[in-house]
Amino acid sequence: MPSTDEPCADHGVEATGDRIEPTGADRGVAARRDRAVRAAAEQGLLGPETPVAGLLDVTGVREAAAALRTAFDEVTADGTPVLHAFAVKAAALVPVVRLLADEGLGCEVASPGELALSRAAGVPASRTVLDSPAKTHGELREALGLGIAVNADNPQELARLDALFSAAGSPAPTGGASPVGLRVNPQIGGGSIGAMSTATATSKFGVALRDEGARAWVVRAFLDRPWLTRLHVHAGSQGMALELMAQGVRETYELAEEINAAAGHRRIDTLDIGGGLPVDFTSDEPPAFAAYARLLRATVPGLFDGRYGLVTEFGRSLLARSGLVLARVEYTKTAGGRPIAVTHAGAQLATRTVFVPASWPLRVRAYDAKGRPKPGPAVAQDVAGPCCFAGDLVAENRALPLLEAGDLTALLDTGAYYFSNHFAYNSLPRPAVHGFAPDPSLPGGIRFALVRPQQTPAEIVTESGEAQREALTDLRTG
Repeated sequence: MPSTDEPCADHGVEATGDRIEPTGADRGVAARRDRAVRAAAEQGLLGPETPVAGLLDVTGVREAAAALRTAFDEVTADGTPVLHAFAVKAAALVPVVRLLADEGLGCEVASPGELALSRAAGVPASRTVLDSPAKTHGELREALGLGIAVNADNPQELARLDALFSAAGSPAPTGGASPVGLRVNPQIGGGSIGAMSTATATSKFGVALRDEGARAWVVRAFLDRPWLTRLHVHAGSQGMALELMAQGVRETYELAEEINAAAGHRRIDTLDIGGGLPVDFTSDEPPAFAAYARLLRATVPGLFDGRYGLVTEFGRSLLARSGLVLARVEYTKTAGGRPIAVTHAGAQLATRTVFVPASWPLRVRAYDAKGRPKPGPAVAQDVAGPCCFAGDLVAENRALPLLEAGDLTALLDTGAYYFSNHFAYNSLPRPAVHGFAPDPSLPGGIRFALVRPQQTPAEIVTESGEAQREALTDLRTG
């Protein structure tokens, strides 16, 4: 159940009459967003039969990708191989992956489905990394055959790779010559969101380096396997301090130096430092790629001197700021004296926000039926979703201009996870997702491109076993 928030204005804004205007660097993002909402209303992207849709700011995505590349270019020695691999789980949509590939990014995948999406988007195997704590024999064989980089998670997986190489009659990766690494957990501690903290003492990910005998085992594992050439760490996520993330990278770098010294040569040639850069959900400020890269250079200077190739795996920070979920207000009512706006965007889209609102807050913007910023004084009200349970609230006791039936609400910062990690409660359909970019020749100055169509009831029925309708009634007990 969402906790009660005190009515307050969003951060990073200033009052101008009846409107809340962004300040400073926020203006470009907010201006594009306002134009897109109005254009979506004018061009009929929302209506009585299409009451919810996702919008993705293509300009914002390109800007974030460019900022990431620039941030690491500025701290890395010339000639250093650097792969920025987008974490596909953050937006498992082929056109999004394709857009990021066009911006020079590869892919980090963690399932057969994500690998299939990456391949459908045209991302080459040489720019793809497979991470998962539960890879099957089949997944490993496919990745090795394609030449995809693989990060093993644990000793049993390394043994499985040993067996695969032995069965192939080769002591090293075959096929496309996949680079192979080992994920380690530096056990540096967690952030403010326990479920997102990947480097705690008992995290399920990687080899726990501070457990008794673990570090020595890792060194020996590399010395025994000439094909093992990478170390992987992912210490960050939402709620983690940048300093703690940098500490995890430093400890992994020091382990790489220890292994290379023990081998007598550069056995480890690449460090995969993961992603997990936190997003500020209170403003339109861009992701802090430059600040993080500078912090890493100060904390781990040897990481950038050209001796190691680098891989990053950012996801949320690349896309969150550029997305919004736009939903029509179907009804309004009051309960206990508090106004409630019932919309079509709730737990089926904003699952984490509804169930853990303190950790996953979202800003909400109010627009009228024509997509114009809603005027009027702020009134404390709830913004509810369509799911059939009482806690389906995306905002509780939130100060907004009083919403009316037919108005539009925008859930900001939803470009990552909210579009593709659908929660099929009540068999609610997945909404359409549209990308947008400026185009002065069109109404509202915005051109939209369909990323994914709205799911139909027929498709829901098909996914729910329509072809097997008689499967259970045909079973007979003995």
